[in-house]
Amino acid sequence: MSNETKRISVGKRYSVAGICANLFLFIIKLTASILSGSLSAIADSLNNLSDASASIVSLIGFRLSEKRADSEHPYGHARAEYLSALIVAMFTVFIGFELVKTSVSEIINPSSLTLSPTVFCIMGLSVIIKFVMAVLNRATGKKINSGTLIATAADSRNDAVITTGVIIGYIVSSRIGYSVDGYVSLVVAIFICASGIMLTKSTLDPLLGKAPDKELVDYIQTKILSYPAVLGAHDLIIHDYGHHKRFASVHVEMAAEQDSLTSHDIIDVIEEDFLSSDNINMIIHLDPIETDDSTRSLRRIVLNVAKKLHPDCTIHDLKVKDDTVSFDCIKPDDCNLSEEAFITAFTVALQMVIPEYSVRIKIDSSFSPIIK
Repeated sequence: MSNETKRISVGKRYSVAGICANLFLFIIKLTASILSGSLSAIADSLNNLSDASASIVSLIGFRLSEKRADSEHPYGHARAEYLSALIVAMFTVFIGFELVKTSVSEIINPSSLTLSPTVFCIMGLSVIIKFVMAVLNRATGKKINSGTLIATAADSRNDAVITTGVIIGYIVSSRIGYSVDGYVSLVVAIFICASGIMLTKSTLDPLLGKAPDKELVDYIQTKILSYPAVLGAHDLIIHDYGHHKRFASVHVEMAAEQDSLTSHDIIDVIEEDFLSSDNINMIIHLDPIETDDSTRSLRRIVLNVAKKLHPDCTIHDLKVKDDTVSFDCIKPDDCNLSEEAFITAFTVALQMVIPEYSVRIKIDSSFSPIIK
């Protein structure tokens, strides 16, 4: 069994466990709410019912993500797991807003509570179960890199907080003779809403095409530059189609005077290395560059001027033809100059140090943290 197969199998087992646990909690909390007459306890029980539904969605997500690529989905179905995590996060937001409404109603029209040791035992057992579920889901989610399980862990933690709030409301209400159940529930509900919104953002990011982690970019850069024939790398683009489903493309600079077949063989080795070692489908574009002394000197001059404009500015694809120096430049996002103003400033600065050349600058886009 492959690591990915084991990962999905673990995810499915936890989803089934979540369905069973939440249905059990729904039944015992509903019983507690009937015994106590607490609206917040009813809302808490419905929260567990929705969690059971979320676990069903998670299970479907894991099942879909293990489907093989087909003609309609050549990159596989691994992003289905992102979608299931998003739905779980949206459930959290929905429940939070529902609890806000319930809490406000409880504050305006507080209900009388009928407390008993049985109710406290039921609610206490619920807190323990949810806390254990939160710890296990979070630890396993981090271990197998599953956004769905991490989102489920956060939801389980929130449930434990909700139920704890209900218990606190019971205790305080019994001591002061006035129901504060609604106030406690409102504070918890606001916390749930905020948590759900943050979870939604974190699950939306990979679906919307979030920039890759700098650590991954640095790793790819270091690995590519470890090959002796490689002189530079730029224009790295990484597409994430789910766990262990990454596709990437990059431009790699090699000496123009090197035999083209030799360069091509090196590129094939690099691509195969990334696929076998890192499960990254890498496509490399060869950029032949001149390595004679005069071109090297010009490149250093241009790069020094670029760094004076902005320390993170980079250049690539520098070419010299007749009396023209042309190159691509990546202007950092935090540079205050407009593209036109940046090109003008760069051109003026270069003509002061290399007046014998005309300059042609193209601003290039960066789809990942800048490779320097």
